[in-house]
Amino acid sequence: MSFSKTLSKRFLIIPILLSSLLIENVEANVKVPSIFGSNMVLQRNQKNPVWGWAEAGEKVVVTIAGQSHSTTADANGNWQVILNPLSVGAPHQLIITGKNRITLKNVLVGEVWLCSGQSNMAMRVNSSDDADIERLTANYPKIRLITIPNVGIQEPQKDFVGEWSVCTPATAGNFSAVGYFFGRQLHQTIDVPIGLIDNSWGGSAAEAWVRRDLFKTDERYTPLLQKWEGIEKNMDENVKKFKAAVEEWEKNGKSGRRPRDPRGLLTGNSRPGNLYNGKLNPIIGYGIRGAIWYQGESNASRAYQYRHLFPLMIQNWRDVWKQGDFPFYWVQLADFYEESPEPVERNWAELREAQTMTMNKLHNTGEAVIIDIGEAHDIHPKNKQDVGKRLARLALKNEYGVNIASRSPILKSFTKKENKITVTFDHVGTGMDTFDVRTPIGFAIAGEDKKFVWASAKIVARNKIEVWSDSVKEPVSVRYGWAQNPVCNVQSKEGLPLTPFRTDEWPGVTVDAK
Repeated sequence: MSFSKTLSKRFLIIPILLSSLLIENVEANVKVPSIFGSNMVLQRNQKNPVWGWAEAGEKVVVTIAGQSHSTTADANGNWQVILNPLSVGAPHQLIITGKNRITLKNVLVGEVWLCSGQSNMAMRVNSSDDADIERLTANYPKIRLITIPNVGIQEPQKDFVGEWSVCTPATAGNFSAVGYFFGRQLHQTIDVPIGLIDNSWGGSAAEAWVRRDLFKTDERYTPLLQKWEGIEKNMDENVKKFKAAVEEWEKNGKSGRRPRDPRGLLTGNSRPGNLYNGKLNPIIGYGIRGAIWYQGESNASRAYQYRHLFPLMIQNWRDVWKQGDFPFYWVQLADFYEESPEPVERNWAELREAQTMTMNKLHNTGEAVIIDIGEAHDIHPKNKQDVGKRLARLALKNEYGVNIASRSPILKSFTKKENKITVTFDHVGTGMDTFDVRTPIGFAIAGEDKKFVWASAKIVARNKIEVWSDSVKEPVSVRYGWAQNPVCNVQSKEGLPLTPFRTDEWPGVTVDAK
């Protein structure tokens, strides 16, 4: 057996053993995965599946709130029942009976949201602004929290180690800050129990959250798969090189960073399918209202690819969840890095564009723009309160019928007259406005030579801005907020920042990245 196969088995042994033990030990006991537990929240007003394992042929009965559902475990020991829709009310007990009896206590019915992405979703309340006073006031007995541990693997996992907890000052601090502030705003506004599932992993790439076989049906992903197939195939050689590099590093007095062990790539958060199998699969099908997402930094160097990769991921999740086109809301990347003195091409601008384009490709999606609350020297901006609120606006407006502004202004059209371009926007609320100074800033303009210069701008109507530069006599394109860390100040009067945009389709810096 090759070293790579042996290595793969060694890295996979713990998750596989967890799954195998789960199945082998069901001879006398009915079991459910950890997503079902005391203190959980079930999604209200819809049918909810409950599933688990038992001895083949064993009768299983599930009861809750006067309902009783029975089934028989199949030849592989799998069983599932579907609960009838439940309404918000007093806490329930969910009882599962086979040869043994499981009683799940303090079960609430309300709204359940999946919170996923990379480090800016994983970042905890403890690391956010005003963490000390946020913890002091985090006493919400009807908000429930659960975090899925990080497992990267190619084999679909059936369970995880974790449990639901009641939101208290002691538990909130270690939960996703964006998830918590989003859920808190929902709870305070619609006054129903909220269940939050934190399923994020810092630094994760979008392709890791997609079922791997889907990439094989689209030739655009051939280079991506070939890259990973090469890593997997050549692991023996890569480990030899790693060991030699470590020896050299030690001979040199351990100067600089220690060489990175390539074996971690196999169980890491970038390998296609790894997080779909290790983190998502154990909870697929659990009743949810929708999902919020904060990710993209790890894919910024391949922003054009993200144009189709991100919609593919969302559709993959919707297809396997079998709950229709559930709402999916994401956070557009914040401002980061040093400010540029002149207009330049940047991959983060292209990634933001790819995120925005997804709203036109998939129904029931939305974007929270935070181009105004990032930090130049911290990829993890601490103001997660406003991030949660902007996501909550989308959910409150679209899912719960609350009459509030929810979307940032966004490019609709543009027209040229003489040396000026007038840009028209949708979703402007009660009108366009500026922050801090009266003059709109953040616009650049170019002619056919594609050389952008900073432009003057003026709000000329509630949804229109006029843009020009005396140095560009025949303008053809306008851009706004098109930088890693743009200096820009346009927003709606409700305080939602204008979505960065460009009116041209000129090839960007990541157009050929695979």
